[in-house]
Amino acid sequence: MVQVEVRPIAVPRFTGLPGLVVVLALTGVAVPLGRLVPVVGGPVFGIVLGVLAGLLVPPLRSELCRPGYTFASKTLLQLSIVVLGTGLSLQQVVHVGGSSLPVMLGTLAIALGGAWLFGRLLGVRGDTQTLIGVGTAICGASAIAATTAAINPKRSSVAYALATIFTFNIVAVLTFPPLGHLLGLGPEAFGLWAGTAINDTSSVVAAGYAYSQQAGDQALVVKLTRSLMLVPIVMALVVLRSRRDAQATARLPWRKLVPLFLIGFLAAAGLRTAGLVPVGWLPTLSLLGTCLITAALVAIGLSLRPRELRDTGPRPLLLGAVLWVLVAAGSLAIQSFS
Repeated sequence: MVQVEVRPIAVPRFTGLPGLVVVLALTGVAVPLGRLVPVVGGPVFGIVLGVLAGLLVPPLRSELCRPGYTFASKTLLQLSIVVLGTGLSLQQVVHVGGSSLPVMLGTLAIALGGAWLFGRLLGVRGDTQTLIGVGTAICGASAIAATTAAINPKRSSVAYALATIFTFNIVAVLTFPPLGHLLGLGPEAFGLWAGTAINDTSSVVAAGYAYSQQAGDQALVVKLTRSLMLVPIVMALVVLRSRRDAQATARLPWRKLVPLFLIGFLAAAGLRTAGLVPVGWLPTLSLLGTCLITAALVAIGLSLRPRELRDTGPRPLLLGAVLWVLVAAGSLAIQSFS
């Protein structure tokens, strides 16, 4: 008789529960605070509470919690964009994307040109200069990740770029809403400003919805339309790198260029356009999206290490600051003339 050995199927175990519990607990504080002080908003409270908790309670920065923070800062953020897509129609996407095109192209040129010029002046060259320029021009960490897959830079360059972009994401989330009110910007103008001048999607959404629901909707669509600029930019970088490199040209998977959350957002907007999302669900879906965004920003705040920012040195941060100011001012200037 032949004996057949049956081996149990290994089921992947989710290791992020401790960190996710911490994130959800702080989110449960940040969201009510945001509703109490809507000018600040839950996402801003979330990132501030996350940073403070990480600094004041060292055990929250342990490796045990890190998987949960990673899950929240990536997966929950992407899910939040899909959920928020149910509140928008494709007609609105086309309208907002088309009307914002001059500002998007202008700020793209300012960021890339500024990275080339001021990177040379400050001595920030090579991959670090490229990553900071693309991250500022398009969509922050997502652009840096796609560019990394395309040009295979040094790990230190990636770390410098991510720390620099993240620093000014936090600055933007905290300063854009009060500056918008000070400048007297309407919801659409602020949404266009935030969508073209802030880097990561999480920070754009946080600043936009902290200003108003309409500004958040506008900023989100502008930001997602702006993210599509990643395709030609990264493809151009691949061509340039392949010309300088005698080795085989790099291949970049399409899933790196077209994120799944963007496809999900468009699908959700398509369902709304087709009338398959009941109007009565929209307030609940909006609150759910806000909670998910807040949780993602809590996780980002908890993951922040002051040492990571110190180790980058002053010059990449200075380049990021110059580009951030140029793009923010350029976006407002182009709006005023268009």
